Amino acid sequence: MKTVLIVDDDPDIRELITWKLGQAGYSTLVAGDGEAGLVAAATADDDGRLPDLILVDWMMPKMSGIDVCRALRENPATSRIPLILLTANAQEADVERGFAAGVDDYIAKPFSPREMLGRIQAVLARSEARA
Repeated sequence: MKTVLIVDDDPDIRELITWKLGQAGYSTLVAGDGEAGLVAAATADDDGRLPDLILVDWMMPKMSGIDVCRALRENPATSRIPLILLTANAQEADVERGFAAGVDDYIAKPFSPREMLGRIQAVLARSEARA
């Protein structure tokens, strides 16, 4: 079973994503801010595994999603985990900033849960093909 870490300060968004991913057979971890997300991303589960993918909201307290993505890419333990950025910032310059920070995909809010699931599946498939 694949594990997705959801890093978002909005509890309703975390709950929606957790529910949708659970229906699709994924396990989830959640963090309510960027700092907690970095800790959760680098903390192995009982089987010694890190999350298979991380969804990161752009605008959060303590640490922005862009800063979280940069930090994850700089840490050798988390540098290869696929990242998807969730954000209401959908202008071209914002998308470019996200990709420059190392994200693998970008989902603009509001988003369709079905589209989100499809993007997660596609990013995971590309990641597995590279491994």
